[in-house]
Amino acid sequence: MAADREGVDAGEAAGDAVGRAAGDVVGRGAGDAVGGAAGDVVGGGAGDTGLSATLETAWGLRERPSKGPKPGLSLDRIVDAGVAIAAAEGIGAVSMGRVAKALGVAPMSLYRYVSSRDELYVLMQDAATGSPPELPSDVVGWRARLEWWARAQRDVFRRNLWLVRIPISGPPATPRQLEWMEQGLAALDGSGLEEGWKPSVLMLIGGFVRNEVTLMADLDAGMRSGGQEPDEVMRRYARTVDALTSTAPDRFPSLRRLLAAGVLDVADAEDAEFEFGIGRVLDGVAVMVEGAGGE
Repeated sequence: MAADREGVDAGEAAGDAVGRAAGDVVGRGAGDAVGGAAGDVVGGGAGDTGLSATLETAWGLRERPSKGPKPGLSLDRIVDAGVAIAAAEGIGAVSMGRVAKALGVAPMSLYRYVSSRDELYVLMQDAATGSPPELPSDVVGWRARLEWWARAQRDVFRRNLWLVRIPISGPPATPRQLEWMEQGLAALDGSGLEEGWKPSVLMLIGGFVRNEVTLMADLDAGMRSGGQEPDEVMRRYARTVDALTSTAPDRFPSLRRLLAAGVLDVADAEDAEFEFGIGRVLDGVAVMVEGAGGE
């Protein structure tokens, strides 16, 4: 299986290289794979804008071919097909060849619109994330606004778990990413924090949300893979830990106390870890806000 996966990846990389070369011929510019380097996000593109080819595409600044290789083929259709495959089978199933097959076109025809699989990932991510929902009028104060912002991000990830499998390769720069960043920064109005701290706060909260969704999804999948409910899995886990530590209680005193308290016998409520974590993260931010004299 590993050899098969390597073969697919090698073929995809070769196809991307050929596709980018073909894109140069038809005037799309050199398609540096923005998904691979932060430099592509902040500049270094081939067009007059100074942006990368991917960002030009994401912002609608790249001229699209007037006549596609197949009637009806468009960038939106390509991105939508990629999102549909990722939603059904995971991000690992998305390739230029697979998307082309779903659309009933030759793989090379996609490269007139998208320079590489990495670029397609960026466009899929932006499309699936969407714009942030409007902040309700009754959510006031920096802490309540940031918590609402974190929950809104979590909802997006939980609806599209494949998003957390796309590696972060640079700072936010696509349209939807900057909209979410703008909303997060606006949430900190009145906090008194200096501007330099605000992106760090957003990174802290965004990182917590992404990690929590990934961890909970993996744990849930692992627990349910055997056809057992979470409480049953935890009871079996508690028995396992008990058996492993009972012969050496002096070596594992803290674990023995945890077992005695019955903490490991039942699964946490669905949102318990998120509620605990976001509360503690915001407590830390509150210390910073208090030090800065904010509200």
